[in-house]
Amino acid sequence: MTHDDLGEVIVEFVRNGHYVKCSAIHVATGREVSAMGPVNEPKSVERVAIAKLRRALATG
Repeated sequence: MTHDDLGEVIVEFVRNGHYVKCSAIHVATGREVSAMGPVNEPKSVERVAIAKLRRALATG
């Protein structure tokens, strides 16, 4: 998966009951972040994880 300005990003979802954990890994740097949220809103949780990844990469 690519996210325009980020390049290649691996996104993984793990369900745990009523919650889902989304991990986003930036392939070029190996930086990983995660976000958790309700299982019925996986795209929202993914957006949060990608936003966290953008912030993590911007801070170095």
